[in-house]
Amino acid sequence: MIPGQNQSWVSEFILIGFSSDPTTNSILFIVFLLIYLSSVLGNGLIIMLVCLDTQLHTPMYFFLSTLSLLDMTFVTTTMPQMLVHLLAHSQTISFTGCWLQMFMFGGLGITECTFFVVMAYDRYVAICYPLSYTVILNWGLCIRLAAGSCICGFFSSLLHTFFTMSLPYCGPNRVNHYLCEGPSVRSLACMDTHIIEMVDLVLSVFLVVTPISLIVASYIRIAMAILKIKSTEGRCKAFSTCASHLTVVTFFYAPATYTYLRPNSSYSPERDKQISLFYSAFTPLLNPVVYSLRNKDIKRAFLKVMGYGRCASGPGW
Repeated sequence: MIPGQNQSWVSEFILIGFSSDPTTNSILFIVFLLIYLSSVLGNGLIIMLVCLDTQLHTPMYFFLSTLSLLDMTFVTTTMPQMLVHLLAHSQTISFTGCWLQMFMFGGLGITECTFFVVMAYDRYVAICYPLSYTVILNWGLCIRLAAGSCICGFFSSLLHTFFTMSLPYCGPNRVNHYLCEGPSVRSLACMDTHIIEMVDLVLSVFLVVTPISLIVASYIRIAMAILKIKSTEGRCKAFSTCASHLTVVTFFYAPATYTYLRPNSSYSPERDKQISLFYSAFTPLLNPVVYSLRNKDIKRAFLKVMGYGRCASGPGW
């Protein structure tokens, strides 16, 4: 919809997805259904454990449960619709539905980008200022950091979505993707999108490069603090508290950086669909696995809830 007009010429889009072969789609349906259910159950389990176990009522686990909530919502914005389209004859999505999906997907994705910075700050305070950890990261600050990440994410997504969906769509409506993502939808616009792409690139650079820079700066300070620890065991223990966070940050930022910071001339719909699966489907699945496998407190809380009584546990990740 261009400024000054009341409606777009296109009333719906067709999401092509991955394949037109029914057999292939049936296999993909089973695979993605298992991924979706595992993501929801894994992240839901972490949220439940943090809520039920009073020993996990700390800033670190508050941030972890918030990340799990973001992951659950993030994967739900795309996966259920994709599962329906894999089995249904119609793969259409209304213009409004596409607008809403793009807004929610972008908002939650940018919120996670920002929230990883918050989690890096949590590790920085825990390692560099351990005696003042709970004083610096009080509950008021934790809630403000979480809320600020959401506000930043959804406001930025609103700008991105407005610029994309305000373009005139008057002809082709087949989106070569499994979701309404900015670059794939924008390629169908009936006008030169060079200026919009430049604005979107500047916004993407700010929203991706800035968080990465802050995370790197935090871990440089963390590394300097760890190197000052005299014992090898102490250094290994301190580093292990950051390993899970570094792992999930890499899983999320690597494909997202490629998708949103690459030149427009290198845009490849087929490749982009595959790469976007990493941060839209696999990252929400891997996050609870990575944190749970390395986290003694989560394991202890799980065994306690399952009725195995008290289990030995150690502090930290």
